[in-house]
Amino acid sequence: MNYSYSSSCKVFSRGLEYLQKIQYLALEPEMVDVIDKHYDHIPICTWIGENIDSVNTLLNNYLQACHECFYPQERRYMQIFAVPLAQPFGIDGLCNIFTTPTTILVDVGRVSPENWLAIVAHEYAHAHLGESGHNQYFANILSHLCLGLGLEPPLWEPGMEVYLRSWPYCNSTIDPLAFWRGEGQLEGA
Repeated sequence: MNYSYSSSCKVFSRGLEYLQKIQYLALEPEMVDVIDKHYDHIPICTWIGENIDSVNTLLNNYLQACHECFYPQERRYMQIFAVPLAQPFGIDGLCNIFTTPTTILVDVGRVSPENWLAIVAHEYAHAHLGESGHNQYFANILSHLCLGLGLEPPLWEPGMEVYLRSWPYCNSTIDPLAFWRGEGQLEGA
């Protein structure tokens, strides 16, 4: 057997196993659907198998930066993972408050790397509150995080819940799966 073929199979399998594990941490397993027949999942799983540790290390650094904005006794137990989220859901990240620890999933392919911290801060605010809404309490926590992280904080006004859904604002990428196929840059990781 060719060594490089065997090595490639192991990397692919590692990426596939990672995605299958993350499916159980999502709110619904179909939120992680790149293993579906609609996509060429071989390059995606292979890239994940080779690079996911670097990406998750960077996201964990961002999670730690969010933790540092609060006293230790105020910090909730959380975990964070990068994963390509199903495109029909149209979300950059999600917080599953029903897992222990609370799980934050971020689709790092949907925004450029310089915006990853903003997505983590948004989902961290949900995790910190233990709820999914975009109300005044969410705005207060997100504002606190943004100030601590050097991001633009939201200023609460009644009726701004819809704006808080995508605060801090990040431009979406044209092809979210391009990053996961290895066509994007992995900066800072």
